[in-house]
Amino acid sequence: MMDFQGNKILIVDDEPDIIEFISYNLKKEGFKINHASNGKEALEKISSFKPDLVLLDVMMPIMDGIEACKQMRTMPEMKESFIVFLTARSEEYSEINGFNAGADDYIAKPIKPQLLMSRIKAILRRKNGDEDQQSLNVSNIIIDRESYLVYRGEEKIQLARKEFELLFLLASKPGKVFNRDYILEKVWGEDVLVVDRTIDVHIRKIREKLGDDYIVTVKGVGYKFNK
Repeated sequence: MMDFQGNKILIVDDEPDIIEFISYNLKKEGFKINHASNGKEALEKISSFKPDLVLLDVMMPIMDGIEACKQMRTMPEMKESFIVFLTARSEEYSEINGFNAGADDYIAKPIKPQLLMSRIKAILRRKNGDEDQQSLNVSNIIIDRESYLVYRGEEKIQLARKEFELLFLLASKPGKVFNRDYILEKVWGEDVLVVDRTIDVHIRKIREKLGDDYIVTVKGVGYKFNK
């Protein structure tokens, strides 16, 4: 069983009551906590705190969560870190915007402590995954798990974490059709609640960066990587 003692979490929310509530529950589990009241303040704290995971509200003054997430994904300190959005907004476009900005997961308010703990632990387990393969060389691209980069010839392509893991899964067995349930379990974890639309958003982003030739949609089933 994974020990979460000492893992660092940065909570970013403009509501003090929410920060206090989340901090209390996370500290009970042994997490180290820091907090910020807006995206700008969060960016200033990342270099010194170096969080393993950021819980990021979407609607905040000064700098909202979407913009903060985009900037965090350019920071070397956040290369191995996760970003989870917290928001009261349940519209689909908010979720899509969050994933497009580079988020790894999405939790809707009001927050239930048990669900929050389950989601955070599931995400952090993936950070210490025990996958044997570290790189794939298939269809003229190299997918390097160690650097989380994709190389197409001399071109270096940066993918968001979930985009990379989804591509790595599909490319690990070219030609094999992966159904949606299997993809959700392997990439997001069986105790992390996401919707089918989440997969579609990530596939679209991969195609935007790599082109349409690598991933094939198998209607009514799932996706496969072209041989």
